[in-house]
Amino acid sequence: MNAVSTFRQRMHAGDKLVGAFLKTPTSHATEILGDLGYDFVVIDQEHAPFDRTTSDIALLAAKAHDVPALVRVPGADALLSVLDCGAAGALVPHVKSAAQAHEIAAMFRYRGGSRGFATSTRAGRYTAVPMWQHIADSDARMVFVAQIEDPVALDDIDAIAAVDGVDSLFIGRGDLTAAFGDDSKDPPEVRRAVERIAEAARKAKKPISVYVGNATEAAWLNTLGASVFVLSSDQGFLRQAAAAGLRDVRDKVGVARA
Repeated sequence: MNAVSTFRQRMHAGDKLVGAFLKTPTSHATEILGDLGYDFVVIDQEHAPFDRTTSDIALLAAKAHDVPALVRVPGADALLSVLDCGAAGALVPHVKSAAQAHEIAAMFRYRGGSRGFATSTRAGRYTAVPMWQHIADSDARMVFVAQIEDPVALDDIDAIAAVDGVDSLFIGRGDLTAAFGDDSKDPPEVRRAVERIAEAARKAKKPISVYVGNATEAAWLNTLGASVFVLSSDQGFLRQAAAAGLRDVRDKVGVARA
């Protein structure tokens, strides 16, 4: 059993998993994070310049390093391509209702679902996997993470969490903050929304997925039951390390700060 084949099981078992977003459309960040032992990566097609080809390259790197790779798709129409290319599943943004969640969940599954069939893909090992084995394996492994980031979704959050086929709720704090329009530090409405989403996930016994910028945020969200942590991104790590390195060298050689 490899890490990709057991990723969904580990999520549902409540294992604490730490991944990161990939924003740069190359294979290199995937290789580095996989080598470091990150539990998973999230290829970001929604807010980064990944297309089908560059996503395919990153997914190949993930397969080579046995690191599960989710893809944050720009919309449900992109699901089939990333699943065929070997993604462990997908993070789908702006899930607003249980009806929408049902429709999207069906797109992850062959049996009782609506996923288009092919084994002439990386997921089917280019026809090496027999048809019904591929169907059974794929249906058992695919992960659907529903991103909750719109205030309207809070009205239907218990029903969304209860949808069969929704594996986890991802709390989209950024979009919720922008939607509520409160630019104060730690807006109360956002905190209440986070707590409400977490409560719904716990009630439905679904893993809570979150983005965190640091360990302090992770510790807080852990108290709400979060177990899947997307820590920063390849670009975030690059900026953080580059800033620290620049500061340290300037301090050592006596360069005055601007």
